[in-house]
Amino acid sequence: MLGPFRKMSKKSLTYRLISRMAKSPVISTISFAAILFFIYADSLMSSINNANIKTSEVLPSPQTTSSPQTTTPLVGGEEQVATSFNSLPVAVSTTPERKIEEETENEDPLIPPFKASVDERMEWFRRKLPELEILKSNELSEKFHGRVLELFNNKCSAQFFMVWLSTAQSFGPREFLAVDSLFSTSPDGCLLILSSSLDTPKGFGILKPLVDRGFNVLAVTPDVPFLVKNTPAEAWLDDLKSGNMDPGSVPLFNHLSDLIRLAVLYKYGGVYLDTDFIFLKDLSGLRNVIGAQSINQVTKKWARLNGAVMIFDVHHPVLLEFLKEYATTFNGNRWGHNGPYLVSRVLERIGDNSEYNITIFPPKAFYPVDWIKIAKLFKKPETEADSKWADDTLADISSESYVVHLWNKRSRELKIEEGSVMARLIADHCNICENIYDP
Repeated sequence: MLGPFRKMSKKSLTYRLISRMAKSPVISTISFAAILFFIYADSLMSSINNANIKTSEVLPSPQTTSSPQTTTPLVGGEEQVATSFNSLPVAVSTTPERKIEEETENEDPLIPPFKASVDERMEWFRRKLPELEILKSNELSEKFHGRVLELFNNKCSAQFFMVWLSTAQSFGPREFLAVDSLFSTSPDGCLLILSSSLDTPKGFGILKPLVDRGFNVLAVTPDVPFLVKNTPAEAWLDDLKSGNMDPGSVPLFNHLSDLIRLAVLYKYGGVYLDTDFIFLKDLSGLRNVIGAQSINQVTKKWARLNGAVMIFDVHHPVLLEFLKEYATTFNGNRWGHNGPYLVSRVLERIGDNSEYNITIFPPKAFYPVDWIKIAKLFKKPETEADSKWADDTLADISSESYVVHLWNKRSRELKIEEGSVMARLIADHCNICENIYDP
């Protein structure tokens, strides 16, 4: 009976054979030559296999697909590969160019070097300027205005805008839920997502489940020079592109997102929202509204506003004031200075000037839960007291709030637990309702 088989390394096998040869001089010379040939041949085959592996990494097989796909024409005349939301992420193309694009997708040229001095940062920024396509008009972005008009020519009950300057891969289930819930409250609305990364085959695949259900949603590469043309921010953009302005230590995409939302509302009018909301009520009936994030407990007046939700008519004068403030007080080193703090500064300066015709909603409308307390909404009730709190909170939010801000910077990694307030809110305000419990 054979004993247990023990795997032996090539080194160990070679050593034992040589030891036996030393005891049998008659065959030692022949055997030694044979062993050397065996080792050399094995090494040669290993090198060939490694070379083949590296070659296949550079030149992927054209048959490499994970699921059946269809090709759908989009606005702008380009063909896009469509796939289901559940199969993401998928390879939409297996050409070497597409592979390189996907491998470098997370290399963001808008993030400055850590702890660089002003001079070092400006030198870095000048080197990066040629890579910053978002600051230029190109063949695709120049179609922006026409594509916007085509989308909004669909008898929209309201014009909604979101901005997404991160990668398509990072537009995850949580962001998709925000878009999904928007159409649960405004099924006849039109949503424009200003995003070059989602204006791609991969991006179209992400949004396709909503398009297939007849909802009007489109991701379009923004034309920033067009958006700021003839506004106070036009000179600011020219200065930035000249390389003579310090972009700041905060990643530039944060500041550009603040600018784009103001500019697109000024050009077209409508409803701007961040991508971390759950929609509870239709916003299409609101006009010239912004929300308070917090109130002064003594005076009962707003203490801070937030631009995560803004609803304004086209060419509203306060939007021009926002753009002027952005261009004249830009600070790239302070988070929020060009965003929520900006709208607070301007409206505090304007005061109760009736010429602007603005309504400031209380925190309950758009920000019913403070970012410090948001985590509790994701937790499943464990006790009877927890269950009562969850029921009361759900009833309160459902009756008084239009939307719920999820404060993604705080909650992105939190899992939505079954039975939680958040799970129950989403379940009542979604169409596709997939991946609810995925962060």
